[in-house]
Amino acid sequence: MSSVPSGPASQDDLPARLAQTADAVEAMLEQVLAHEPDAGEIARPARLLAAMRHGALGGGKRLRPFLTVETARLFSVEGRGPLRAGVAVELVHCYSLIHDDLPAMDDDDMRRGRPTVHKAFDEATAILAGDSLLTLAFAVMADPATHASGDVRAALVLGLARASGVGGMAGGQMLDLAAEGRFDGAPRRLDEAAIRQLQAMKTGAILAASVEIGALIGAADADALSALRRYGRALGAAFQVADDILDVEASPEQLGKATAKDQDKGKGTLISALGLDGARRERDRLRDEAIAALAGFGERARILRAAAAFAAARRS
Repeated sequence: MSSVPSGPASQDDLPARLAQTADAVEAMLEQVLAHEPDAGEIARPARLLAAMRHGALGGGKRLRPFLTVETARLFSVEGRGPLRAGVAVELVHCYSLIHDDLPAMDDDDMRRGRPTVHKAFDEATAILAGDSLLTLAFAVMADPATHASGDVRAALVLGLARASGVGGMAGGQMLDLAAEGRFDGAPRRLDEAAIRQLQAMKTGAILAASVEIGALIGAADADALSALRRYGRALGAAFQVADDILDVEASPEQLGKATAKDQDKGKGTLISALGLDGARRERDRLRDEAIAALAGFGERARILRAAAAFAAARRS
């Protein structure tokens, strides 16, 4: 398996760190998505596993596990434990993409430059693949191989569940669908506060949890955990505003999926509330807020600062 980079880092190291962590995540995903059943499983149906692998392997920046690994490293905790925790978060993220792409949700045909899971297989298989990635995430997180302490594992599972469920990502998706008028045919123009809440749940919660999970593995004290929570929330919000801007400005080739869909559907974004220039200013303000939250960590947090800048400035 590829090793996770270790040792001191500068902002110039960020691309190499991202790439090396992505390689390590890919290798571990290959392990947890192996064809042989894991202990306690009866069998892994070939078509279902192939769909899971299609949705999880071979693509993406792996930013969420990167944040988990780098946050744990802030407290000198490295190795397979933080990587496994990051992979669990990534499995939840991949599940969410499969379900978001379904015709009943965002109805996308392409993801990461290739057919979405329901196009490559079928809708029923895609639903089951998403379900299976989600539950596999909690199996990985709850395994003693992720952390020796049962209390810590319970905290990790709790944090991931809250970020991904009714009060987090899934709830945010429901708010998004309701705003489109999906259930009563009456689209709603959301105000700025409602847009911020929706985005904090749908996108920001998992990104913030990625950071908090790394902090919990690193045994962060109360002050450090509070600072990292502020960082994670601001970074997650900046990431989503950057995503909204890319949906307007980027090409489908850059993103590997269709663009301008949010605008076409009248989705509530901060661009609709603030205008494009206002959204750019807010993205940069949130980036600066995330970076400021790390002030107490000094030079140890260079990579996390660079990650906030990357999340705001990305072009794909």
